Amino acid sequence: MKTIPLQQHGIPASQLVLGCMRMGGDWDKNSPITDEHYKEGQAAVEAALDIGINMFDHADIYTAGKAEQVFSRVLSNQPGLREKIILQSKCGIRFEDEQGPHRFDFSEQHILNSVDGILSRLGTEYLDILLLHRPDALMDPEEVASAFHKLKASGKVRHFGVSNMGQGQIKLLQRYCEEPFVANQLEMSLRKLGFLEVGTHINQEEAKQNVFPEGTLEFCRLENIQLQSWGPLAQGIYSGRPLTDQPESVVKTSELVQQLAKEKGATAEAIVLAWLMTHPAGIQPVIGTINTDRIRACREAATLRLTREEWYSLYISSRGRKLP
Repeated sequence: MKTIPLQQHGIPASQLVLGCMRMGGDWDKNSPITDEHYKEGQAAVEAALDIGINMFDHADIYTAGKAEQVFSRVLSNQPGLREKIILQSKCGIRFEDEQGPHRFDFSEQHILNSVDGILSRLGTEYLDILLLHRPDALMDPEEVASAFHKLKASGKVRHFGVSNMGQGQIKLLQRYCEEPFVANQLEMSLRKLGFLEVGTHINQEEAKQNVFPEGTLEFCRLENIQLQSWGPLAQGIYSGRPLTDQPESVVKTSELVQQLAKEKGATAEAIVLAWLMTHPAGIQPVIGTINTDRIRACREAATLRLTREEWYSLYISSRGRKLP
């Protein structure tokens, strides 16, 4: 089986990732973590492990840090688990507080402080991968490089990457950073087609409407940077979520997904994820659910592949119009 970029960097990651954003309850930092939250987290991790997932995605902001605390309990309940999994977290988003408005912060001190907080909440001595969460307009690449150098030298972070960045931003950072970036996490799904449309609409008027950064997909493939997809299941609109008030393209695509699932003896979730994973870039979907049934429904995605005709049928159905 073809390896994905992370594996080529020596990181033995599964192609599916469990996103832990929903662990720990709501995003109110003052609300406590309950026993039920710990049970939900434990069950979600066990379901992920059961279907071959060994990589888990966090961010310091998820449920105000409670997601990482819940995951810490899972690790403490299963001695030896930490060495068997890949842990990834993100930093750089700061919500409104007494110091300022909602903002992004890639300053050296904030990155260093954030990683210390992440490690403390997770109860681990190191992260396998640290991603910068959203581009900071005031980013100084030399500051970022200094922070990454210190984190690598101290053993707190083994690999680095970004999230929601275009190729120009990555090139600027990489110019100053010693360590090669190993991942870029972007919103890509059967519903969010920008990563395809930016190429499909070359020399077309529709290209003006696309916000996906041109050339980023190709750049990441050339530089062996793992493309990770957040929101890969498109909030369940193709796999059972009520479709009230959804456009016709969503309804028809959902019907096509269900048809393919029936023909292949697979789940709708597996079809939706397989559509992404069929792409030759080796996209790594980050599943953002802690519902154990939905996690297990994704099991077949890692081995299921669609024909070119099936893949294009879904693409054209979702875009709601013929190709140019």
